[in-house]
Amino acid sequence: MKKATKTVPAKDVDKYLASVPKEARNVLEKLRKIIKASAPNAVEKISYRMPTFNYHGPLVGFAAFKNHCGFYIMSYKVMDMFKEELRPYDTATATIRFTTDKPLPVSLVKKLVKARIKENEVKSKKVK
Repeated sequence: MKKATKTVPAKDVDKYLASVPKEARNVLEKLRKIIKASAPNAVEKISYRMPTFNYHGPLVGFAAFKNHCGFYIMSYKVMDMFKEELRPYDTATATIRFTTDKPLPVSLVKKLVKARIKENEVKSKKVK
């Protein structure tokens, strides 16, 4: 019987991206740039074994899988706000799945990230 190989989780986003197939890496690097530009004050880290951005709490994340990529909005409310624009994509809970040949539009990513920033800012003011 063949022994299962255990993969070591990446310690940072650059190492994570280096570990994924080239097609997914290219798409996720572009997604990362859009998120960074839209949320310049967000802190990038690895959480749940995937790249995430935090700003007043979890903001968004992304990951590569065998047959798709995932963009994690981390908010049911924001997913609902954009349900019409998300209709062409495979979605679940607070997840948007897409393929490397049909990446998410820049304008949609920007809107989703901005909505999450606003949501987290409101939540952080309520907590204080």
